[in-house]
Amino acid sequence: MEKNDGSMVLLALISVVALMDCLDGNIVNVALPRIASDMGVDMAAASWVTVIYFAMVAGLIILFGRIAANGSVKRVMIAGLTVFIIGSALCAMSEEFLMLVASRVVQGIGAAMMGAAIPMSCVRFFSPRVMGFAFACVTIGYSVGAALGPSVGGFLVEYLSWHWIFLINIPIGIVLIVLIHLLMTDRAPEEKAHVDWLGGALLFVTITALLMVFEFVEELPICLSSIALFVVMLGLFVRHERRSPAPLLNISIFRSARFDMTITVYFLINVVYLGALYVMPFFMSICMGLSSSESGMLLLIPAAITLVFGLPVGRWSDRTGRRWFSVSSGLLTALMCILLMLPGADTMPVMVCALVAGGLTWAFCGGPVMSRVVETVSGESREMGSTMTNEAGYLGSTVGTVLFAVLFAAVSGTSGVDISSLSPDVFAIGMTGVMAVGAVLAAVSTILSFAVRDE
Repeated sequence: MEKNDGSMVLLALISVVALMDCLDGNIVNVALPRIASDMGVDMAAASWVTVIYFAMVAGLIILFGRIAANGSVKRVMIAGLTVFIIGSALCAMSEEFLMLVASRVVQGIGAAMMGAAIPMSCVRFFSPRVMGFAFACVTIGYSVGAALGPSVGGFLVEYLSWHWIFLINIPIGIVLIVLIHLLMTDRAPEEKAHVDWLGGALLFVTITALLMVFEFVEELPICLSSIALFVVMLGLFVRHERRSPAPLLNISIFRSARFDMTITVYFLINVVYLGALYVMPFFMSICMGLSSSESGMLLLIPAAITLVFGLPVGRWSDRTGRRWFSVSSGLLTALMCILLMLPGADTMPVMVCALVAGGLTWAFCGGPVMSRVVETVSGESREMGSTMTNEAGYLGSTVGTVLFAVLFAAVSGTSGVDISSLSPDVFAIGMTGVMAVGAVLAAVSTILSFAVRDE
């Protein structure tokens, strides 16, 4: 398929792949208590089910992005779905905790392939004048997957078993493989470029070390060791990439202040939004007294808002520029955090307003900001720029979840305390603290967005 306005059917298909990718990243959290109970591990150990998955995705997505850019996006996406299905089946069959963690490694590798191919498809198959619209469709897939995760996961765990959160991926994945094989006609370049496998290995260890810094921030020796490992590996990676004739990542793109600021904006919005999304279900349960199903229904509001406004906003930004949409996404993120800091945050009207602001955040962020990142680079680097948006998204999601959890414990003074035993007053203190930090980070993203003018 040549680059043109493309097929709406193909775009919808890519968006469904994004939905399944993000759904699985969020559906597991609600099942962790049951998994920990069934397998006889504590919650600290159970968190590795989530952490190892995101570590694999964040560590490998750029490598698979380079493989896709040098070859066939279609083959990478189908291979990713295949590995993802195999990993899902292994997870569902796991009877021992170590087997489950190992299976999540396989699943994460497949998700990294999918995560690399999804945004690159928008760049390769659709022209720049509809890129905002294409990215908006993908964003809707991600946002719907993130919103459906807690509600679908809660239903499956409550009425079936936690194994079904993995089993549902198998039929969906098989259908997607068939449809992609039929509808996507991507041709690999005639000349195959060298793949920098050493650079991929160095980057994987670098990103894994960074994630461990946040995961073990309360365990000082491990945290300091992770920081040291991150600094050393980052230095080795940069040195290798500068000397490599075919680098995994073109380091020169970071010399552009426009690229650095726009990718930072996207990273920060992911940090704040996913951090808030982690805390909100607990707040709804402890401070608002809602059931899991009621909380799940409320969390569908942001997805519905993004679904309604995402495509028009993406198309609008294609015509008028991205700057003010990017600024608006930062302001809306800050508004969401401020609403959740108010004394009446535990009332339904205020919570609904905060969730609406969150939905509008992604309507204004997804298509415009992702497109803005890609547009700051040129030539062949644009496809790699699209992969960097997903890298920033996965890193932001993981950092946001861990950061908000750690900040909550520090502010509320509840480190090591079972979260279900917290009183509403104590939880509200922690909630106010993390949302204050979120509002500050959102303000930073707003300032950076304003600083970058449209070309």
